[in-house]
Amino acid sequence: MNSAVISVGSNIDPEANIEKARLRLSCSQKLVGVSAFVRTRPIGKLDQPDFLNGAFLVSTGLERSDFIKLLKEIENELGRVRTADKYGPRSIDLDLVVWNGRVVDEDFYSRSFVRDAVVELLPELGSQAGLDRNGAFDNN
Repeated sequence: MNSAVISVGSNIDPEANIEKARLRLSCSQKLVGVSAFVRTRPIGKLDQPDFLNGAFLVSTGLERSDFIKLLKEIENELGRVRTADKYGPRSIDLDLVVWNGRVVDEDFYSRSFVRDAVVELLPELGSQAGLDRNGAFDNN
């Protein structure tokens, strides 16, 4: 089995969409933990509602590429619209941040709300928060 931490965010009906994502994910994967969710100001495009952000810890039999495909399928099912504006509103945003104990998304280092949610679920990664990306970041 593989272990994954997914950062979860929404600013369009966030409570409902995050719950739908949790239910949809738990239909086919083992949901091991859910972090606290916090309200955050938008990044980049400020004239939109605040986001609700947190993370899910999942145990999966899928390989990494298939797991990422599943996340994109769930986003699409929940009405995620991808535009050229990467900072626009989102019904749901599901990003793989940690795979089998390794940080695989640099948002862990640059966004405290991502890091805090991940470390809540995997406290042992707290020590990586201070490392530079060359020491701990794995984009493969």
